[in-house]
Amino acid sequence: SGNYYNQGEIRKKELEQSCFLLGIPASDVTVVDHRDLPDNPAVEWDTQLLAAFVLKHIEANNINLVVTFDAGGVSGHANHISLYTALRYEYCCFEIFILFLWLGCRVLVLESVNLFRKYISVLDVPVSCLLPRDALFILTEEETEQARRAMRCHRSQLLWFRHIYMLFSRYMMINSLRLL
Repeated sequence: SGNYYNQGEIRKKELEQSCFLLGIPASDVTVVDHRDLPDNPAVEWDTQLLAAFVLKHIEANNINLVVTFDAGGVSGHANHISLYTALRYEYCCFEIFILFLWLGCRVLVLESVNLFRKYISVLDVPVSCLLPRDALFILTEEETEQARRAMRCHRSQLLWFRHIYMLFSRYMMINSLRLL
């Protein structure tokens, strides 16, 4: 629930506000609040438990595309990396892989880049276009501003470095992804 600083209820509301701005209704937002999956940037989550939650959600909602972090978690956040590990576990487990194929579900992972590329903003476009990837998203100015407005909904998390992130991070406008 995002309760690392005992702000779980606040962060749930912020998530719903952010999703609303992005056109995602609250009925499509699921918050998993499980004692064995704590919001903590230093805690790796249990792979099998998380994989079970993700697979159940995919099946229940007929999801055909999952976008997640890669092994670097963009910022090295252990919870983010755990999501990648769980999906990779699911994808490598033969029975579950067959289920993914049967459901028609694909998995894209957001590529982590080095710190220099992360903060050169739009200047990373040529590099991103030249490097191999399966999908590349470059947002328009309007889409980037919409993403910033959605980020601003997360007031409890807007520490000084997140303001810098919103101004200079390539991830606010450029995202390269690979198929798992």
